[in-house]
Amino acid sequence: MIKNTTAYRVIAIISLFLFTGCIPDSSKWTPAGEPAPVKNMLGINAFEWDFLQDPNVPNEIESIQEGQMELIKSFSSVRHYLDWDKLEHAEGSFTFNPTFRGGWNLDLVYERCKQDGLTMLVCIKNVPDWLYNTYPEGERDPENIPAPYHSNLEDASSYEAMGRVAFQFAARYGSNKHINRALVRVNDKPRWKDDSVNKVKTGLNLVKYVECNNEPDKWWKGKKAQQNGRQYAANMSAFYDGHKGKLGKDVGVKSADPNMVVVMGGLAQGDLSFVKDMVAWCAENRGYRADGSVDLCFDVLNYHVYSNDNLAWYYKVYKSKRRGIAPERSNMADVADEWVAYGKTLKPALSVWVTETGYDLRKTSTQRAIPIGDKDVMDTQADWLLRTALLYAKHAVQRLFFYQLFDFDGEGQNSGTPYGKCGLVNRNSRRPAANYFVQVNRLMGNYRFTANLSKDPVIDEYTYQGKQIYVAFVPDEQNRRESYTLALPNVKEVAVYELERSGTNMRRKTQELVDGKMVLAVSETPIFVQPIK
Repeated sequence: MIKNTTAYRVIAIISLFLFTGCIPDSSKWTPAGEPAPVKNMLGINAFEWDFLQDPNVPNEIESIQEGQMELIKSFSSVRHYLDWDKLEHAEGSFTFNPTFRGGWNLDLVYERCKQDGLTMLVCIKNVPDWLYNTYPEGERDPENIPAPYHSNLEDASSYEAMGRVAFQFAARYGSNKHINRALVRVNDKPRWKDDSVNKVKTGLNLVKYVECNNEPDKWWKGKKAQQNGRQYAANMSAFYDGHKGKLGKDVGVKSADPNMVVVMGGLAQGDLSFVKDMVAWCAENRGYRADGSVDLCFDVLNYHVYSNDNLAWYYKVYKSKRRGIAPERSNMADVADEWVAYGKTLKPALSVWVTETGYDLRKTSTQRAIPIGDKDVMDTQADWLLRTALLYAKHAVQRLFFYQLFDFDGEGQNSGTPYGKCGLVNRNSRRPAANYFVQVNRLMGNYRFTANLSKDPVIDEYTYQGKQIYVAFVPDEQNRRESYTLALPNVKEVAVYELERSGTNMRRKTQELVDGKMVLAVSETPIFVQPIK
């Protein structure tokens, strides 16, 4: 779900999740894979201009916007939406610092993120005008399939251009310091007098993860933009390693940096058959490795899910009565289990990421959060986003990125696109969701899910280095409250942490246990219990 750099664009998504009104029995459930640390679930989607001062403002020295950087540091990782035309404004003309279009200093963004400990996933998306202009005038769109018009879309060579830009990106920002510099190119011509110019740089070791396009299954855009699994596999084969090197030494991420991790583009529909078609294409066109496994052209599985009660909705359904729903009340968890289990069947086993999910604050959005009891929509957004993070941590998804850092709509809650007010921060402050993320990351960012003690209320155990934290909440959206007796044998005292809507510190109180037991008052906002002796 992204905004084109030149205009607002509505991305409509058919929900895959049927609202049943019941909560699955998870009391005997175990995850399909190895759970990741909670901090891996606290990622955010953002753009280069979210980091940098406007490079085109006269007499300004380009630099990081420190106030906004502090907001970005509320999260553990960033998925950077990077339009291809920033890297290659004309065919074969590559720019990074400054980018020919926009004048952005990508080096500075990635250097600062590494310095501040933020994991960076760069999603190279959309197509530049010199490529989409190969389409007839009425079919030109930046989100077209990244191959020239009338290409054979199941042939990896049709995507050679995207493989070339992937190579140049990986050569610069990857970890390979021994790359053949004769293969690396930049446009070193100034745009105007006294303009700074691009210089060849290699092996900067600033980006470990790169994603091949965003939502390649764009069904709402029509066949000019929508790929099926086989077509996208051909696309990825060029992007991954130049179709096993057959497209040239300067094509593909792995050709530049074998250590860079290539993430498949997050699917708008979490349909696993799309991935199975990709695997089948790879078996037919890339063959098998020495160990008998299919020679795949992706390192990470990836899809997008927005939890809502929409059975089907389409472009411009602004007044829909449909809305977002609490994460536990969709089948998000079941889909995660299916993907994680499938990833384990591949060789090598592939991890699963979810690179978009979120809730909108706009009152008429089909993905809106709702006020519940005395909580306003921002409180509910915070509850549901945090519980989404905990859900995926529990179900062994390895990374999660929320949509998105800032709103696209400005301040009004009733204007713009259905996803225009999904922001987790304001321009100069955190919203409750971002405060919750900071608080939880500080308390238990390194902890991993280990056991479910109760399905309703949810009582989950997380551990790190032999220590436990118990998370408790009601998986509902009715302002329901429950009591739960937590038994902790041999524990005499605990710290109970409650989230704060504002600020970055939780409320903490200590409580003595009676015969190793305590009664928890549980609501839809998670609380945290940590044994201390």
